Amino acid sequence: MPHKDLLDIVSLEREEIEHLLDQAAPFKEIFTRSVKKVPALKGKSVLMLFYEASTRTHSSFEVAAKRLSADVTNFDVAHSSITKGESVRETIETLQAMRSDFIIVRHSRAGLPGNIARLTRASVINAGDGAHAHPTQALLDAFTIKEKFPDPAGKRVLIIGDILHSRVARSTSTILKKLGVEVAYLGPGSLVPKVGPENIRRFTDYAQAMAWSPDIVYLLRVQMERQDVQYFPSLREYHRLYGITEARLAGIRDRGLYIMHPGPVNRGVELCDAVMDYERSLINDQVENGIAVRMAVLYWLKPESVTG
Repeated sequence: MPHKDLLDIVSLEREEIEHLLDQAAPFKEIFTRSVKKVPALKGKSVLMLFYEASTRTHSSFEVAAKRLSADVTNFDVAHSSITKGESVRETIETLQAMRSDFIIVRHSRAGLPGNIARLTRASVINAGDGAHAHPTQALLDAFTIKEKFPDPAGKRVLIIGDILHSRVARSTSTILKKLGVEVAYLGPGSLVPKVGPENIRRFTDYAQAMAWSPDIVYLLRVQMERQDVQYFPSLREYHRLYGITEARLAGIRDRGLYIMHPGPVNRGVELCDAVMDYERSLINDQVENGIAVRMAVLYWLKPESVTG
């Protein structure tokens, strides 16, 4: 069934996920050409509406849109009437006059991209809303894993960190479960909720989690800005208990495990500097794959031109 918007992973069927991942591969191949643009979205317009600061996701979407030959407009939220108390509805009514074909939205409030989608004819893509969802991050994670494991069913991914506040953990664990991947969480008891997706094991001890024999260790950024109370004693203590130290990296290397991280990385917290040079680190792959996957999403949602 055609989709107007991409708001979460839950609403996607496995066949749709597989289709998007398959589409991302030829788009990634374009990166190796001397001319890295295709006219797939020529004449289409993309509006970047980021209420939260972002570097990786914002730049990835912008590059993806431009490589598809779309026109990109960055809406400057900081200097708009939003700071004067203008409502989201008023903002969208104003933006409608721009006749954008796509609106890429990031907001600290869960569900807001869906509200915007209901108010506009443009295709809305959720670039992260609160602790709710980050569907394109999940898709690029799945694409990155499938590059190493073409049939990932039965593989095990250990997600470490602040599960409670993480939209990445929610979306990525959801997509992996749909692809038949086993998922487990590891982190301080205060940050690993006891309720949530079924069939996801929960660990609070690193050694016990590694005894589960994961194939991939996925580290989450510690989101201090989302923590309204102190969930663990200190960042140093967090690194000691849950971070990838040099000693733990040696064990990961011996077992041939892959390491992932959505970025930006807090060095000395989630991981030590040596991880960035680890031969099975997929962190840079995730960045590159993010562009290909977002090209696939934009092409998949490609609407008829918005005329009103």
